[in-house]
Amino acid sequence: MIIEAHGLRKTFVAKRGRGKTEEVEAVRGLDLAVDEGEIFACLGPNGAGKTTTVRMLATFVVPTAGSARVAGHDVVKEAGRVREKIGYVSQSGGVDDNTPGRESLLLAARIAGLSRRQALTRADELLETFSLTELAGRPVKTLSGGQKRRFALAIGLVNRPPLVFLDEPTTGLDPQNRANLWDEVRTLRDQGTSVLLTTHYLDEADALCDRLVIVDHGLIVAEGTPEELKKEVSGDVVTLRLDDIDAAQKLLAAQPYIKRTQAEDDALRAYLDDGEHNLPALLRALEAGGLGIRSISLDRATLDDVFLRHTGRSLRDAA
Repeated sequence: MIIEAHGLRKTFVAKRGRGKTEEVEAVRGLDLAVDEGEIFACLGPNGAGKTTTVRMLATFVVPTAGSARVAGHDVVKEAGRVREKIGYVSQSGGVDDNTPGRESLLLAARIAGLSRRQALTRADELLETFSLTELAGRPVKTLSGGQKRRFALAIGLVNRPPLVFLDEPTTGLDPQNRANLWDEVRTLRDQGTSVLLTTHYLDEADALCDRLVIVDHGLIVAEGTPEELKKEVSGDVVTLRLDDIDAAQKLLAAQPYIKRTQAEDDALRAYLDDGEHNLPALLRALEAGGLGIRSISLDRATLDDVFLRHTGRSLRDAA
């Protein structure tokens, strides 16, 4: 086990107007277990506590309560040992925009304890690995978003850590650069590096992760592989927009082919098996009930449906 956490909590004191303060519980008792050599995700909306959790595990924030061991070391009592075993790539990336990428790599390598010769060798290895050799002498501010993220990832791996934390690694990237970065993360896993990433992108968690937890308001509300979680809401999902959602929900809940219904703002989701064959019956039932449809769609169950089931709202909207 590369990460073991039990009852992690973090409370911050927030300043309010007129000198008043308020305690904000960002993480509210979180248990986490990550195996060696897997890609593990914390999926949830902004403000769910994902980044705070990662920062506690990476020893940048001291937990208010609970305990955690990373790479066999206690994150509070042995913080220095933990830092020797991890790489960390923040949302901002941590790359100096005014410095050539090679210089940032060399600085990170020397900070990690490598000699100058070792640092030069390691920097060249990483530049080649991430196809950055031709860009190494350019100031980072002249690079694209995808190229900057690749430099940030290279810096996070300079000490060959068995575990790397990636906090929202693809935020702001275009689809092509996101796909390229996903390939880099998979390569890390294939080479034996454990990866813990945070994300609010449903497709990212679904396509990339071996296992994941869904985090909301500082708590884990679901855990498992993407397929295991989607099986909780197995079948197809019909999303309807109608004028009278309450009446439609009562009508559809009485149909034998409907497993479950879920109202959400201006939409109604109906979960059913074999949607392609049962959709005509659903439409006939609504028509017989005099309920007009503004729009309708048929999809397979997604992680958003899992989030909706556990929290009562859509992650797409919450994110």
